[in-house]
Amino acid sequence: MDIDSAANTIKKGALEVVTPEELSEKLSKDPKTAYIGYEPSGKVHLGHAITVKKMIDLEKAGFRVKILLADLHAYLNGKGSLDEIKEISDYNTKCFQALGLSEDAEFILGSSFQTREDYTMKVYQLALSTTLTRARRSMAQITRDAEDHQVAEVIYPLMQVVDMLFLKVDLAVGGMEQRKIHMLARDNLPKLGFPSPVCIHTPLLHGTDGSDKMSSSKENFIAIDDEPDIIRKKIKKSYCPSGEIEGNPILEIAHHFIFSEMDKLVIERPEKFGGNLELTQKELLKMYEDGDLHPLDLKNGVADCLVNILEPVRNYLNNHE
Repeated sequence: MDIDSAANTIKKGALEVVTPEELSEKLSKDPKTAYIGYEPSGKVHLGHAITVKKMIDLEKAGFRVKILLADLHAYLNGKGSLDEIKEISDYNTKCFQALGLSEDAEFILGSSFQTREDYTMKVYQLALSTTLTRARRSMAQITRDAEDHQVAEVIYPLMQVVDMLFLKVDLAVGGMEQRKIHMLARDNLPKLGFPSPVCIHTPLLHGTDGSDKMSSSKENFIAIDDEPDIIRKKIKKSYCPSGEIEGNPILEIAHHFIFSEMDKLVIERPEKFGGNLELTQKELLKMYEDGDLHPLDLKNGVADCLVNILEPVRNYLNNHE
């Protein structure tokens, strides 16, 4: 894959690349490393899958992929005991592999290097050049809502910046909630003698309840290993207001997981309700916005297709228990 083709593949579906010029420079480098960090804190869901798809794009573009299973970050964010988090980390690893990452993808437990003396010293150095206000602001979309904030909330982003140094990262991927931490890294890593990484931000998937973000802690998610009847049940109960396009999680699922794989969505309906439909994404959006497609028909079509798309994931996990 040439540099221009690789850059276009990487940019596709991303909300932001900081910066496109630097991305082209990184693509000419060999070897080159892309990283993403995940808190091991629950079920792997469709929101995670969006970023995993981008990591697969980066593999195809020649990047060595490192997946940080950020157990100490999860601990600092109140996601459970370290033993509980370690168990979830093992499950998360299998899920990410099931989504299609290659055998060359490297999975790294944060605690395997984050307690080293040289790592801790870098965190201290970064603490000297980072204001309390900026550290807290960078965590605004990541931490749980609380009236009385914990000191851990300002340690967390400093560690994430130093992670990039220790993992020798050329490119960092995350949802838009990671943007402020990524910008903190771009501003401060040069002060620690390390070049700024390119940062790629992917869309956040709305929760099935219509809230801003799909999250296992909010129980508003579809897990990648949910059984077909569970997927259908969750989608049937999902927020999907008639005629509304923006912020509609069912249409977002169709965009990210169905129309990225196929040209048309098949919606089966009884003849008395108009019969079956085969719609391109453009046709689907227009028909739904015009009120010519019932939300339940949309949900049924998306659920049936998603069940089929996730079947290889379920099979992989069942074979690797």
